[in-house]
Formats: sequence, structure tokens, C-alpha cells
Amino acid sequence: MKIPNILNKNGSMNVNSAVAAKDTTTAMEVTSTSGKKCSVFGIRHLQCFLLFCGLSVAYALRVNLSVAIVAMTDKNATNPDFDEYDWSEKTKSLLLSSFFWGYVVTQVPAGQLARKFGGKIMLLSGVFICSLLTVLTPICARLGDWQLVCALRVMMGLSQGFLFPSTHTILSKWAPVEERGTLGTYSYSGTQFGTVVMLATSGVMASSVMGWPSIFYISGGVGLVWSVVFFIWGASSPSEYRNISPEEKKLIETSLGSSSEDETTKAPTRTPWVKFFTSVPFLVLTLTHCTHNWGFWTLLTEIPSYMKNILGMDIKSNALLSALPYAAMFLMSFVFSALQSQLSKRECIPLSVSRKLFNSIGHWIPMITLVCLGYVSANDTNLAIILLTITVGINGATYLGFQVNHIDLSPNFAGILMGITNCAANIMSIIAPLIVGFIVTDEKNPEQWRIIFFIAAGFYFIGNLLFVLFGKVEVQSWNDAQPKHSTNGKRNSTFVESQH
Repeated sequence: MKIPNILNKNGSMNVNSAVAAKDTTTAMEVTSTSGKKCSVFGIRHLQCFLLFCGLSVAYALRVNLSVAIVAMTDKNATNPDFDEYDWSEKTKSLLLSSFFWGYVVTQVPAGQLARKFGGKIMLLSGVFICSLLTVLTPICARLGDWQLVCALRVMMGLSQGFLFPSTHTILSKWAPVEERGTLGTYSYSGTQFGTVVMLATSGVMASSVMGWPSIFYISGGVGLVWSVVFFIWGASSPSEYRNISPEEKKLIETSLGSSSEDETTKAPTRTPWVKFFTSVPFLVLTLTHCTHNWGFWTLLTEIPSYMKNILGMDIKSNALLSALPYAAMFLMSFVFSALQSQLSKRECIPLSVSRKLFNSIGHWIPMITLVCLGYVSANDTNLAIILLTITVGINGATYLGFQVNHIDLSPNFAGILMGITNCAANIMSIIAPLIVGFIVTDEKNPEQWRIIFFIAAGFYFIGNLLFVLFGKVEVQSWNDAQPKHSTNGKRNSTFVESQH
């Protein structure tokens, strides 16, 4: 069998060839070095299932306020027996953006802490603290009004800043090279699943006898339960899990190329920070990530308010239909992944064209639908739902565009690059809802909402245009800014998470 060459002339990993090598390897039956077959469902799959659940819970806690705030400020929309708060649109936008104030602060240090103390303890701490604070939200609203809720959301953001770096660290220890794409996709798809479940059920909870506080009690309670389960069965690496079979442990360690101790000693010793910020492809990638987050989080945080005030939908249908676009994105990400896999396998287009093609699909089609959405009247609710579903659902194509471009540019520093771009992009997540509050002074005015959609569409257009013109997929020269003996492709290729 012909084995593809996965190293460049300088000894670093050739990512495009590595993908081909992965396809070749996964076609063969996975066995341990002893020749004994490993089980189809192993401990590594259990860890990925726990990560899936953890990310689902975390995103449910992140977006629960998007629907709850509609019920909290409109007693007539849900159970009238609970407190109602007279919060302006600016105040609501402030509350929706406050989560990201804390979230961006812990992005960069989270990776270092996860590496030092282990991904398990950092992920567990982040989700546990966030879940506990969520349970306390109704009490804080009653005692300190929006000011205390705002402070609570900032602390929740600080705790969730550890989410992706910790998940990334755990996957890097548990996922064999040949299975990283599959296991990573399964794990990170929890972000969309949690969003769908929360948006779909929150309206029902708000209208129940428990009222809108149940949104926070139930989602926070589920997070606390997950924390207990993960404390018992979760592990940072195979060496920390006592009941893992010797065959599976050997399979993982052999695939990764070294033990944990070897990885520590052979990790890159210097990080070329200056070269990062003087690299045109990386700067373009950062801008693309920022523009994407502006559009995506504008929709995620404001769809419930738009549906209620412009389309005139009640809280139950509002929450259920708000979840539909993210269910579409959850499914479409797998469709696009299968399509890209076939294009790669048949060698139809080069990697650079593939990245820019899928990124264009994920940005410019939503750009067109957002412009159309701005002209939909309140009488055309079905058309509005269809356009919203297309706008968000097609975003799944970006998983195969800019969101994996970090590893194209630098396999050795992909994790650090992701931390930088994710930090910058989430600043847009803070600004976008605030802009909505300044522009939408009359939440029932469709012309003001039209401006919001046009701004988001403009960001989608500019971000992708820059990526198409200046984006690169070639490994950059500064990728090798480390000792020569650490250029082993398997050891330094980093799995890049795709939902931030």
C-alpha cells in the first residue's frame, strides 16, 4: 500500500497530505501494536460523549438569557405570577453582551492553565461555576435588578473562557491522529445541540407553573449533574483513567507518537509572537473570524426579540422557532463535512480553493438572505423563518473554511492562533448586541431592525472578501520557530476546535 508523504522539505507537517494519510489509515482496521483488536466503543469515545454533553450544557447556559429576557420583561407573554422587569432595549442588549466581557479575558491564559493542571479540572471548574451562577440568576435579579444580573453574567463568561482551551487539551490527549476529525466533530457538535435544546424548551418552561425562573434552575441543575458525572468518569488523558484497556491506551499513545512526558519535553520552546502579528494571512484570518462573530452572535442574541416584536410570535413559538436555525446548522455541518471529504478524496479541487469555497458559502449566502430578511413584512412570517434558517444553517460551511485555517498556517502553533483569533472575535460578540441597543430604540420598528441586518451582511461580505483575496493555506515559515527535534508531524499537529 502506498503511504503518502506527510512532511514538507523542511521537515514540518504537510497538512493536505496528512488528510490523505488519515483517509488511508481510517480505511484500515484499527488494532493495537500487539495485534489485538480494540473495542469499537472505547474509553476515548466515552470521553468525547462527556465532552459533547459538557459543551451542550455550557452553550445552553450561555444562550438561556436570550429567550428568558423576553419573558422577564413581558409578563403577558408567559406566566404572569412571576416578577416583571422594566428593562429598556439598551439594558437588555447590555445584559446579553455582558457574558463576553468576562469570556474574552480568560481565553489566552486558559490554554496555559489547562496544560499545567490538566484539561479535566479546568473544564470541570468552568462548567460547575457557571452552572451554580445560573441557578442563582433569579435570586440576583430580585435582589439587585439588572446590575447584579450583569455582574453575574460577567462571572459566567470568565468561567466559560476555559471551555474551549480545556476541551482542546483533552482531545489532544485522547483522540488518535486518525480519529481526530471524527471525534472532534462529535464533541464540538454539542455547542449547536445545546443551543437548539435550550432555545426549543425555554419557551415551554417560561410558560409553565414554574415560570421563567425555571429556565435558569433547570439548565443550571443539569450543569451541576454533568459536573458530578464528569468528576467521576472524566479524565485529562489515558494515563489518568484506571480502567482503560492496555490495548486502547497503547493505540492512543502510539498514534500520538509519545507519552505525556515526551510531549512536554518536545513541545516548541519559543513562540514567535511578533511574526504572528506581522503575518498577512494570520491578520486576515483574525479579521475574518471577527466579522463572522459579529454576524453570528447578532443573530443568536437578537432572534428571540426580533421574532416577538416584529413577527408578533408568542414566547412558545418564538423559542421553538428560534432553535430551528441552529438545528439546521447542526445538521448542515455534517453535510458540508461529507461533501468536502468527497471533494478531497476525488482530488477535485486544491485545499486553498476548498477553504475559500466553503468559507464563501458560509458567509455570502447568509449575506444575501440577511439583506432579504430586512424587507420581509410581519405578514410573511413563514418567509422570515425560512430566511433565518438558511442564514444560520449555512454558517456550518465555515467549519471547513476559516475555522480550520489556523492549522493550515501553523500546525505547531494552531492552538495559540485559535486563542488569539477567538479572543479578538469575541470582542465583536460584545459590541454587536450593544450596537443593536443603540440603533433599535423602537423594538417594533422594522426599519431599525433592517439596519441591523444590513450591518451584519456587510461584515459577512468584507470578511470573506479579505479571506478570498489574501487567505493562505501554506504552512508559514514561522511555524518552525522551535528546536529541530520537535518537528515531528504527529506530535506537533494540533486539533483545532471549530465553534467558539
